[in-house]
Amino acid sequence: MSTSAIDKVVRNSPVNGFVRAVVAVSVGVVITILLYWLMSALVAAGKNALTQAPAGRIVDFVRVPDPPQLRTEQPKPQKPDKPQIAPQTPQMQSEAVKPSGNTVNIGALSVDSDLAVDTSAGLSASDGEYLPIVKVAPIYPRRAQSRGIEGWVLLSFTVTETGSVIDPVVVDAEPSGVFDTAAKKAVERFKYKPRVINGQAQVVRGVEHLITFKLDD
Repeated sequence: MSTSAIDKVVRNSPVNGFVRAVVAVSVGVVITILLYWLMSALVAAGKNALTQAPAGRIVDFVRVPDPPQLRTEQPKPQKPDKPQIAPQTPQMQSEAVKPSGNTVNIGALSVDSDLAVDTSAGLSASDGEYLPIVKVAPIYPRRAQSRGIEGWVLLSFTVTETGSVIDPVVVDAEPSGVFDTAAKKAVERFKYKPRVINGQAQVVRGVEHLITFKLDD
């Protein structure tokens, strides 16, 4: 049997026709599935293109409000305090010394400033009694001044050989304890011409001095 005859038999065989049919159907099914899948993919891509927003950067501009302007209030000028009343200069009266029963009165001294200097009484080497050279007016206590309190202080102290004052003691006072400190501080700054006997300066103890504290009317 020749080759051409065999080919003819194979082509005309019913088995060969069945195989061809199966292959054709299989290819058609595969092509159909691929076309269906391709169409589904295209439809899905179109839906996504319609629903999704275009990609890109979105910039938000936030408006920052201007800072509030601060109102500065000028402080109201305060009323000046009332000027304090200058301390009154208390009146200083006579003093006396009783070294041996003899009393020596010194006239009243008017003090206008903080220091009163008696230039007529110079220091001398000749014999003589002690004499006041500098007397300091005491400072009126503010508490007593504000309450309108007046009074006096009697002091006793010692005049040294150099004419300074030491050991001031309050003998009596009215009212007690109000003007004592001011009076002591004043007499401690007094200056005297010392007592001289036989050319020698002497200590004088028991010198008394009365200071009156009185407000001006």
